[in-house]
Amino acid sequence: MTQIDSAKEGIITTEMKQAAIAEGVQPELIRERVLDGTAIIVKNILRRQLKPLAVGRGLRTKVNANIGTSQDRINLEDELEKLRVSMEAGADAVMDLSTGGDINAIRRAILDESSVPIGTVPIYQAALESGKKGKSFVELGADDMFDAIERHAEDGVDFVTVHCGVTQKSVERIKKQGRIMGIVSRGGALTAEWMKFNKKENPLYDDFGRLVKIAKKYDMVLSLGDGLRPGCLADATDRAQIDELVTLGELAAVCLGEGVQVMIEGPGHVPIDQIEANILLQKRLCNGAPFYVLGPLVTDIAPGYDHITSAIGGAIAASAGADFLCYVTPTEHLGLPGIEDVRQGVIASRIAAHAGDIAKRVNGAMEADKKLARARKALDWNEQIRLSIDPIRTKAVRDLSPPEDASVCTMCGSLCAIKIDNR
Repeated sequence: MTQIDSAKEGIITTEMKQAAIAEGVQPELIRERVLDGTAIIVKNILRRQLKPLAVGRGLRTKVNANIGTSQDRINLEDELEKLRVSMEAGADAVMDLSTGGDINAIRRAILDESSVPIGTVPIYQAALESGKKGKSFVELGADDMFDAIERHAEDGVDFVTVHCGVTQKSVERIKKQGRIMGIVSRGGALTAEWMKFNKKENPLYDDFGRLVKIAKKYDMVLSLGDGLRPGCLADATDRAQIDELVTLGELAAVCLGEGVQVMIEGPGHVPIDQIEANILLQKRLCNGAPFYVLGPLVTDIAPGYDHITSAIGGAIAASAGADFLCYVTPTEHLGLPGIEDVRQGVIASRIAAHAGDIAKRVNGAMEADKKLARARKALDWNEQIRLSIDPIRTKAVRDLSPPEDASVCTMCGSLCAIKIDNR
């Protein structure tokens, strides 16, 4: 039985109990929210040793890190190091978005090394393999797409992004809308191209029941992808984006009825004043299903600093009810992230997630800040380092400019307000 099937029978599974302990809540609360689709437990049944990850309403906002090769950069050891850095920095999940090299081998190596849930986008592999066969992606049949998805599930992938909401109707809305950026999702663009060439509906929408059966077999979470997400602020919250979201809400209801766990992916570039409305729309149209947000980035003009533009938007999104943040690194829009970019991306998103959790009054969120404040009041530098979100960085900055008086820092020295107040 899947987690939803168990919840329907009134069964609190081992995974629900483990998730409840991690979240500091009662197991029955986890069961109830899995049952109504407002929370999911991310864990493929084949990954028996994996600690389950709960995502959803009232739970700690989670952070995902994207890694993976490109056709220009293929180095398995680099990607495994990115995986290790992601986990060390506190990522709750990692997605392998590899598009270069032996994708099967890369994915399986990442799964073997990971202690956190792993997600993928199977359509990338289908596209790459069609090229190796001397074919264009548009020449693939529906079976090729579903076969790629099942292969990932069989390997133990815990969640997959599937662009089921990219339909002939929603793509037509983009044309009428007159977007600046058009379709910026790789999966969305590939799907739209396939439909145009074949003059057929998106197979993942047209035969959604087949996809549901694959997911149910492995209790693999379907992450319904935002293939028509806005790629710039000017395109945010337009008709095509909302049309896709309506479709995803309908498909999420199908999943819940069939006992398949689902989350909804959200927009990438959104002005600050539209973020809360986007969260409200998703929760309303998708019956409270967990919302997995890329960013959102609050400005288009900061390449090289998009981990910051993303963290600003992520904090607002999380405070408004987003459940899962996909990190953005400093290299977004510029190139494949390196190892240090990955670390910075995870930390920036964790800061955003935690800020959102304080606003949502998530269990234990404010207490973490109180503990740091008490250590700061006591001028206990070792404890401040230990309690910080990035102890390595905190210690490095402290050690970079050691004060003569070890009880203070070089900013205020003997004029330290805390030291004076304590005296």
